[in-house]
Amino acid sequence: MHEIPYMSYRHHKAEHLRCQNKTAYNITFFMEVVTLTRSSLIVVFGMALSACSPPNSDLTSTPAASPPPPASPAPAAPSRVTAGWTVTEGVDAPESVYVDTASGSIFVSIIGGMPGDRDGNGRIMKLTPDGKVVSAAWVTGLNAPKGLRSYNGTLWTADIDEIVGIGIASGKVASRLKIDGAQSLNDVAVGDEGTVYVSDTLTSRIYAVKDGKASVFAEGDSIEYPNGLLVDGDRLLVGGWGKPEADFSTKVPGHLFALDLKTKKKTLITPMPFGNIDGLELDGRGGYIVTDYNKGLLIDVTSTGESKTLKQFKAGTADLAFVPGGNIAIIPHMNENKITAYDISDLLK
Repeated sequence: MHEIPYMSYRHHKAEHLRCQNKTAYNITFFMEVVTLTRSSLIVVFGMALSACSPPNSDLTSTPAASPPPPASPAPAAPSRVTAGWTVTEGVDAPESVYVDTASGSIFVSIIGGMPGDRDGNGRIMKLTPDGKVVSAAWVTGLNAPKGLRSYNGTLWTADIDEIVGIGIASGKVASRLKIDGAQSLNDVAVGDEGTVYVSDTLTSRIYAVKDGKASVFAEGDSIEYPNGLLVDGDRLLVGGWGKPEADFSTKVPGHLFALDLKTKKKTLITPMPFGNIDGLELDGRGGYIVTDYNKGLLIDVTSTGESKTLKQFKAGTADLAFVPGGNIAIIPHMNENKITAYDISDLLK
């Protein structure tokens, strides 16, 4: 809004006060009639200005105040995730890919060595939605980070026997929670209220982390040495790996099943064991998209448990991200040191 210059205070104090009051009055009136016609609006504004303009004389005036700086533009909406790209630069044993819808960024956990080594080589990579590398070492100083999931501005990852919280805005580690007895923390899921669930494949446990404290949510052979996790409403979806041999092969693979978050009751989704399940996401059609790490498979599972192999790769298809809006599967090919985004629309028909 334009500000009318003040007149000289020393010689015309009374006129200054009168004019200032009138300006306030006339500007208020101007605001009230803003919905009138264009011609009426011009007349009222002219009256406000003429009522307070100093007469032709040798009165001095101070310069008008500078207009306020323009408002900062609103943050741009996150870009749409695209397919058809592959990243190999800076990729060394990628384990998990996660699309953070709030920031529009894609995060990748990079083991940088062996999955169980405490070597400090682990890191988190940050990509744009179209697969360009923002930072190959966005967060460093980890050991062997695996599953990723965010909640309320924090990116959570599982790192052997720790749950690590990373500020997405700062790119800094904000918290570390060591879990006693954990051996191979793997995938991460987050409930609507912020509880973090994390699988430990070697010990066949699932931990729940809330308010900086960890507790055992479920354990034992019945949860099939869990790998992939995903919260879906009042259920925790679990991708069983099956009891691993020394080389992580299995005599009996795992089911896809659900645990009730309140009662912990197990409900099978696939009636038969069918894979060493790693990645697990909703397919946007009532079913699920999963990866079988050992067989290198991308699989669609219906809500009734029927499975269909969508694509065959080399072994090492780890914890994928899936964007239902574009049917885009972003797969970390752990053994090939690459990340690729695929449009699987035709495969889902």
